[in-house]
Amino acid sequence: MTTEQPPTVPTPTSGPPVASQDPVVHREHGVERVDPFAWLAEAEAPAVLAHLAAERAWYDAAVAHLDPLTAELRTEMVRRLPATERSPWWNRRRFSYYTETPTGRDYPRIRRTNRHDSVSEPTISAHDSGPDNDFRTHPSESDETLLDVTELAEGTDYCELGVTLVSPDETVLAYSVDHEGDEVYALRFRDLATGDDLDELVARSYYGGAWSADSQWFFYSVHDAAYRAFQIWRHRLGSPVADDVLVLEEPDERFELLPRASRSGDWVVLMSEANMTSEVWLVDAHDPESAPRSVGGRREGVRYRVDPRRTEAGQDVLIVVDDRVECRLMVAPVPGPEGQDHTAWQEARPEHPAEQLRRADAFAGGVVLALRAGGRHLLRVLDHDDLAGPGRDLTASTPGGGLHLARTTDYDTAAILVEDESWLSPPVWSEVDLRTGERTEVLRRDAPGHDPDAYDVQRHELPSADGTPVPATVMRHRDTPLDGTAPAVVYSYGAYGYTFEPEWDPALPSLLDRGVVYVHAHVRGGSEGGRAWYLDGKLAAKQHTFDDHVAVADGLAAAGLVDPHRIGSRGLSAGGLVQGVVFSQRPERWRAVVAEVPFVDVVTTMFDETTPLTITEWEEWGDPRIREQFGWMLAYSPYDNLPPAGGRPDLLVTGAVHDPRVMVREPAKWVAALRDSDPEWSPRCLFRVEMGAGAHVGPSGRFGHLAYEAEVYAWLLDRLGRATVATEGR
Repeated sequence: MTTEQPPTVPTPTSGPPVASQDPVVHREHGVERVDPFAWLAEAEAPAVLAHLAAERAWYDAAVAHLDPLTAELRTEMVRRLPATERSPWWNRRRFSYYTETPTGRDYPRIRRTNRHDSVSEPTISAHDSGPDNDFRTHPSESDETLLDVTELAEGTDYCELGVTLVSPDETVLAYSVDHEGDEVYALRFRDLATGDDLDELVARSYYGGAWSADSQWFFYSVHDAAYRAFQIWRHRLGSPVADDVLVLEEPDERFELLPRASRSGDWVVLMSEANMTSEVWLVDAHDPESAPRSVGGRREGVRYRVDPRRTEAGQDVLIVVDDRVECRLMVAPVPGPEGQDHTAWQEARPEHPAEQLRRADAFAGGVVLALRAGGRHLLRVLDHDDLAGPGRDLTASTPGGGLHLARTTDYDTAAILVEDESWLSPPVWSEVDLRTGERTEVLRRDAPGHDPDAYDVQRHELPSADGTPVPATVMRHRDTPLDGTAPAVVYSYGAYGYTFEPEWDPALPSLLDRGVVYVHAHVRGGSEGGRAWYLDGKLAAKQHTFDDHVAVADGLAAAGLVDPHRIGSRGLSAGGLVQGVVFSQRPERWRAVVAEVPFVDVVTTMFDETTPLTITEWEEWGDPRIREQFGWMLAYSPYDNLPPAGGRPDLLVTGAVHDPRVMVREPAKWVAALRDSDPEWSPRCLFRVEMGAGAHVGPSGRFGHLAYEAEVYAWLLDRLGRATVATEGR
C-alpha cells in the first residue's frame, strides 16, 4: 500500500492575507462566543472588498503552477461536449420546440419548428413510434430562433435564464435573465412574430411563472430583501408594470411562494412551501382574475403537492402528501371558489414503507409516479381507473443510472418522454407508450472520445458510527485497481431531502483517467434512502450526515479499496458544511478538502433574521432562539469548532460576493479564523473568491462551468499526487 505524498505547493513568498481582528462577543443562552472577524460581514465595505481581492490574488498566485494542468483538463472536458448540443422537442399545438447550443457557443438558443411541417398529428398517438414521432429533433435552416442566450450574455461575465415560457397561443415568450448571479431576474416578454421585446419590464422577479389560458395574463413571483419568494403578481400584456395586480402574498416568513401552470393548461398552481408545511391554491386559467382556491388548507407539519387531472368524469386533483413517512397518493375534487380543506381528500394509493412517493404527473394516457426504491429512482405508470394497482415500472438501463420523466408538455398524449443517464453515460431520451411501456429511443447525446465501458461503477454500503449502512457509489477507470493503492475523492451533500440523481458529468472522466477513485456518499439528510433517510439527517440528528461522510471514507480505506493516506473530500453549500465539519472533527482522515460556498458560520447566521433565507431554514437546521436547538448547531458549527493546530489537510474554499444563498462572509470569516489558529499551516489554505458576477454554483455557461471544474480538479490532483499521471493508453 502506497503512502505517496504530493509535491510541496509553491506559493508566493509574501504569505496569505492576514485579516485584522475586531472582536464582537455574542451572548446567547448563557454562552459567550467571541467573533474576531465579524467585520467581514459587510461585504460591500471597502475594507472587506480589499481583503477579498487580496484573497483572490493569493489564490491565483498559489495555483499558477497548475495552469498547464488546468488548461489540459479543460481541453479534455470540452472535447467531450458535442459540437452542437440539442434537446428533444417539446410540443405545443402549432409548434415543436427545442434548445440548441451551436458549435463553439457557451450558451443555448431556443428554437421551434412548425409541427404540421414535421409530424402528421397535433398530438402524440399510441401509434407514433417511427423516426417521425413528436420527440425527435429534425433541425432545419427554416427553424425559427426565438431566443439566443449568447446575445443576452454579450458584454457580461454571467448570464443565467430563469423562466422561458411560451404563451398558450404561441405568440409571446416570457423570459427572465440574471446577469449578476444573485438570483434577481429581469422578466421580459418577446413578440415571436417580430422578434422584438415588448416595452414592459419587471425588474425584480424570481423563479416560476404561468400564463392564463387566453395568453393575455402572466403570473410571476417576487422575492423580498431576504430572497424569500413571498408574492405572486399578475401582469396583463400591453399594460404598464405599475398596474400589475398582487394575487397572493405569504406573510409567514418560513414559506416560499411560487407559481406554475398545470400541464392541462386549465389551472395556475400557486404553491407556498416551508420545510415541513405547505399549502396549494388553484387559479382558474380561463378566469385569471378570479381568486385563488385552496386545495387542502394548511396543516402544520404536512406538505403536499398537486397535479390537476382531466378524466371522463370531469376534473379532479392528484395529491402527493407526506402525512405518512414515505408519502401517499390522494384524489380530491377541484376546489370551489371558497376553497376546501383536506377532509375532501380520498386515499388513492397508501404509503409503501419501502418506496418513497415523490410526485405524480397526470396525462390523458395515464398517471406517472416518480418513486425512490432500493436506492434508485424509477417511474411507475398507472391507469386512471386503477391508481392503487401495480402499474408498469420503468427503470434505468445504465449501471448506477437513473430514469426520469423528461419535458413532456402535452396533456392529451398517450406517450411520454423519459431521460436515462448516469454519471458516466450521456443522457438518452426515449418515448414510452403509456399503455404498453414500449420504449423507442429518440435522441442520444454524443460525448466525443468518451467510452462509458472504460469505467466501472459499483455500489457499496459502509457502516456509520451508529451502525447504519451508508450507500456509496464508487466510480473508477477499469485500469485503476481497488486494492488500496489509488487515491480517492468523496463527495456528498446531505440536506433538505435533496437527492443527487446520477447525471452525466463531462468533467468526471478526467479525474478517473488519472487513477483517482470518485465516490458519491449518499449520506443521511438527503432522500437517497427515502424520506426517512432525510428525517434521520436533520435538526437533532444532523450529526448523522457528518458521521456518514466520514464512515464512507473510513470504510473504503479499512476494506483496502483505496489509499487511506490520499483521500480527498468535496462538497458545495450544505455539502460545504459537511466539509467544514469533517475538517474539524476528523482532520487526519483527509489529504485535501474542497469546501465550495460552505455554510460554516451556522449559529451566527441562524440568529440573523436579516440574512437571506435564514427564517425559512430554521426547520432544517434548528431555531437558535430555542436553547436545545442552539446546542445542536453550536456542537458542529465549523466557525465555532476549529480543529487543533497541526495535522490539518490542505484546504480549498470558494465563495462569491453576489451569492444570495451562502453570504461570502461565511467562507471569508472561516478562512481567516483557520489561518489565525494555525499560522504554520496557513499557506495551505486557499480561498477562491469570485469578486465579479458569479453564482452560488459557480460560473455560467457550459465552457465557464468546465473551466471552473478544471481548476478544482487540478488542485485536487496535485494534492493527491496524480497531477503528472499521463492518460495515454486509457
